[in-house]
Amino acid sequence: MGRKSVAILQSNYIPWKGNFDMINMVDEYVIFDDVQYTKRDWRNRNRIVTKDGIKWLTIPVKNISFHQKIMDTQIVSDEWAEKHWKVVEQNYKGAPFFSELGACIKEMYEKASGENYLSRINYIFLQGICGLLDIATDIQWSTSYHPEGIKSDRILDICLKTKADEYVSGPAAQNYLDLNAFEKRGISVKWMSYNGYPEYGQLHGYPFSHNVSIIDLLFCTGVGGARRNMLSFF
Repeated sequence: MGRKSVAILQSNYIPWKGNFDMINMVDEYVIFDDVQYTKRDWRNRNRIVTKDGIKWLTIPVKNISFHQKIMDTQIVSDEWAEKHWKVVEQNYKGAPFFSELGACIKEMYEKASGENYLSRINYIFLQGICGLLDIATDIQWSTSYHPEGIKSDRILDICLKTKADEYVSGPAAQNYLDLNAFEKRGISVKWMSYNGYPEYGQLHGYPFSHNVSIIDLLFCTGVGGARRNMLSFF
């Protein structure tokens, strides 16, 4: 049997290409959902390029408690889906691949509008876009593994329960990950690098930005172009 690689990341709303790049790099991707929901973060919002510059698309959610988990975070109403789609359509209808991919993304919005929980909404887009990109990585929920501990120990516990040999982590985790603990349990840590992404033609004439939702890349370059713009497909 070969080595098993695993990545663990919190649920995000239609994330950027780096998130999908990481998913494509590993054998199993775990949605880290049983942790605290963070406000003004990527959990319920992301950015797109509009006629007025880069703007946020934000799903309104109910903030019941400071300690509420991502998995327990509910949306305010289902009106967000139609509003978001109209903004996307208005700003990307002139993109080279909107006519090819617009109906598919719209269908994801229609499906997501029936969900009350943020994590389920994010999962619909994650699964749908992985399907477009032909990413076949196994996607699981952290709750399936009943993780124990906090911070680095919690990540390690999930890795052990997934029987991972390698943990692929985003660079931000360098601030808290206990590498010695992973090494003692026979799990190597690989740091994801986002250096080397090429620029592509974005709409509306603003300075180029990588830090936007992957739908920008898809509408501007198509599925084939998106794959060529992601490091794990090289």
